Amino acid sequence: MKIESQHLEDHQVKLVVEVEPEPFEKARRQAASRLSRRTKIPGFRPGKAPYHIVERHIGEEAILDESLEILLKDLYPKIIDEADIQPHGPGKLENIVSVKPLQLEFIVPLAAEVELSDYRSMRLPYELEAVTEEDVEKVLQDLRQRQAIEEPADRPAEAGDHVFIRLSAERAIVEEGEEASLIAENPHSLVIASEDEEDEDEWPYPGFSRELIGMSGGDEKTLTHHFPEDSDFESLRGATAQFKIVMEEVKARTLPDLDDEFAQSLGEYENLEGLRTDIRESLERQAQESYDEDYQDKILTEILEQSSLKYPPQMLEEEVEEVIHQLQHRLQAQNLDLDTYLRTREMSEEDLRKEVEPVAETRLKRSMVLVEISKEEEIEIPPDEVEAQAQQTLNALFSRMSEKDLKNISNEQLIPNLVGNIMADMKIGRTLARLKAIAKGEIQEAEEENSHEAVAENVPPAAETEQVEETAGEAASMQEEVPSAESPQAPDEETQSALEPEGSEEQ
Repeated sequence: MKIESQHLEDHQVKLVVEVEPEPFEKARRQAASRLSRRTKIPGFRPGKAPYHIVERHIGEEAILDESLEILLKDLYPKIIDEADIQPHGPGKLENIVSVKPLQLEFIVPLAAEVELSDYRSMRLPYELEAVTEEDVEKVLQDLRQRQAIEEPADRPAEAGDHVFIRLSAERAIVEEGEEASLIAENPHSLVIASEDEEDEDEWPYPGFSRELIGMSGGDEKTLTHHFPEDSDFESLRGATAQFKIVMEEVKARTLPDLDDEFAQSLGEYENLEGLRTDIRESLERQAQESYDEDYQDKILTEILEQSSLKYPPQMLEEEVEEVIHQLQHRLQAQNLDLDTYLRTREMSEEDLRKEVEPVAETRLKRSMVLVEISKEEEIEIPPDEVEAQAQQTLNALFSRMSEKDLKNISNEQLIPNLVGNIMADMKIGRTLARLKAIAKGEIQEAEEENSHEAVAENVPPAAETEQVEETAGEAASMQEEVPSAESPQAPDEETQSALEPEGSEEQ
């Protein structure tokens, strides 16, 4: 068997393989026999027709296709082995170059390759902002707003009132080709902000609600506002709009007192201080999670920018499929399906694949880097921790499922898949935690501290030091006097690893 290899730019390899005549001819005979058993040939019992009869009755192409299936079952692994490549997955028979001699052309995706940057020297400042009393107070005031009691007000609108309006807007100046209408008339409700409240995200523009102060039910008003070119509302950028407002109803709002009774109405809180503590802890937890997520993004972005990644197109296609699969699960939870989703967005499945490809590519690259770093850092998860997490997940899963759904589940498939996913998630989580500690400089500090402690523990007292020096001197003089055999070399890393007792690897 002769093999010619050509590495392609997309991290695949083209193999042109010339197969020896004997195994190919044997496969052709087996193929003809197999086909004759499946096809009725006049005058012959199934499987007994001679080769040339089968060829004439069925055709040479059908025999060739069947013979390749037989041949490649055993031959393909040998091709991969002799070509000395690490495939990502099954290759594809791209072309039959010739039949005599049999030459086959395969395209084989190669296993991904990751050359990491010097990520251990990376440092990023970790500057998590503390939760302030103002942050806690803002949440408390929001809770008061939600618990407000509303009553119709037979008076002009004031700050703090809940008002119901009809709103529309048109361009003040209509250029050729532009539509006059910017906002079709529609009902809208809002709470009028107080003078010291500023909301940059207020719709349709900051300060709009305070323009309604003094309006009573049935009043109409026209306002003009120019939107900047960088407005968050794309359809309004650069437009000068005339807003028409019709006040329909004004409701006064009475906020509850900020006291222990208010806290107790929101949950199992003994007093207002208990509610404040719970809010602070919740805000701190949210702030920590959000900051850590951004911090990890920065770490991975920096590592990716300085690392080299190679992968075949099949890996990206698989990741795109996974992203779409997860989308389908989310849609099912909302009682929707993918076809309905695509129709509402007026797009094809191919359009969706193109849309999610950048997301899938980022996910793939980050996953590749994290897997490689987990190997470098020797991240391992103890089996008992995986088992405990799997049991917890199964209990939560089964508690939400009906008896009918439980009967349809195959534990032989579910449990191994679940354990595999949990182990992968736990390993990624710990790898991210290790990267965070590296970027903060904590790993280096710990290693240096351990190194100093080890050195200190191994320094002998003064008397012992003298004895060691004397012994070393005697050994040196003996070595000069007595010829010795060549000193054995230290074992290489692979041999050293094999000599280490099981369980010695640091978790």
